[in-house]
Order: sequence, then structure tokens, then C-alpha cells
Amino acid sequence: GAFAAILTDGSVVTWGDPICGGDSSDVQHRHVGIPALCFGHRPMDRGQLSGVQQIQATGRAFAAILSDGHVVTWGCPFCGGDSSDVRLELRSVQAVQATARAFAAILSSGSVVTWGHPGYGGDSCKVRDNLYNVWQIQATESAFAAIRADGSAIAWGASGYTGAQLM
Repeated sequence: GAFAAILTDGSVVTWGDPICGGDSSDVQHRHVGIPALCFGHRPMDRGQLSGVQQIQATGRAFAAILSDGHVVTWGCPFCGGDSSDVRLELRSVQAVQATARAFAAILSSGSVVTWGHPGYGGDSCKVRDNLYNVWQIQATESAFAAIRADGSAIAWGASGYTGAQLM
């Protein structure tokens, strides 16, 4: 396993198994002028783990919401450590929730962006049209449930873990 903690100055310290996100050096530091890549093969800028507001973790990856609403991820790419496919959508992020191998982010618009292992909720394409006006997301080990402003709930993830789709 691995751990991450937000310090009082908004920076992050990580420790533990590097494969599980215990090594965040690729998103923490780099020499000026030399590009760095995180484990998920996403280009990073120097000091991206500063101004961190929230951290969420899957079993082997981390996602940090920065003060400007962007998200930085690191750890196992198959467990959400690689957000490169959705990085352009990860703006104005309000909250992030995690299953064992995937992340779901609520944007300020009330829409939801997911990434990570498809079988653990990282693929929300089947319910995407219903993921609007979302104000909260909860997670189990293998599925997510989004609560919309009208009180309805939408669930997705591993078969047998989502229950009935409530509307």
C-alpha cells in the first residue's frame, strides 16, 4: 500500500509502495527545463502537488484536487493513476470519489468525469447522459452512485455491485 498526506502549506508528502502511488516524485519535482512524466505517462509541470485541497485514493493510485480546480493523478495507470484520456475535462473539479480501481469527479457544472478501470466504474458511458446536476457521489469497492439535485440516483460500475438504477 501507499499513503499521501496534505501538509499545512498545501503540499503533499507520499510514502509506501511506489507502484501503488507511494512515489509521487514525478508529479512533485523536476529540474527546470526538463520534462517529467508521471507513472501514467502524462506530462507534468514543476511543483504540481502544491495548493492541494483534497486527495482521494484507489487501491493503487491517488488523485489530488488543486486549488485551481485541476486534478493531478499518480500511481498505477490501470487503477486511476493515468488520467490523460480525460485531462482536458478535469477542470473546475469540486470533488473526487474513488472505488478500488477508478475515480469519479464532480465538476462545477454538475457533470461527472470518470477514469480508471472500466469494471470498477472508470467507464460511465452507459449512464453519462444521466450524469447532470450531480451534487454528490458515493462509492463501494466496485461501483459509484451519483446523487442529483432532484434527489434521483444513478449507479454504475461492476455488475452486481450497482443495485437497481434509481431514477
